Amino acid sequence: MRRPTGRWRIVEMDLWDRDAIDLVEPGFIEFADDGTGQFGFIAVRGWMDCRTTERDDRTVVEFSWDGDDEGDQVSGRGWAALVGDATLEGHLFVHLGDDSGFRAEPFVRADRQDRR
Repeated sequence: MRRPTGRWRIVEMDLWDRDAIDLVEPGFIEFADDGTGQFGFIAVRGWMDCRTTERDDRTVVEFSWDGDDEGDQVSGRGWAALVGDATLEGHLFVHLGDDSGFRAEPFVRADRQDRR
């Protein structure tokens, strides 16, 4: 069961454009080997508790999270799955708030594309 690890650059979200995603810092999602992780986009920062499972013959990381959105406490859930070896796709839900699909790429590759 190969699960995503490391830092991934959020390059696309259903609800927000790239300028919004990168408002405070480049949007990212990061998975650690110990089952934790974090993400940041717009002014949201979240810390994740991750579990790896199988869904539709692919490895999926499901997570709950809590964090901060411009000083307000927020929480939610989400999931992410590897698509091939190059892309991560998933969905992030804010408890009693927005939810959005996202696509992310390995941070190094995404940064090279940003410089074009």
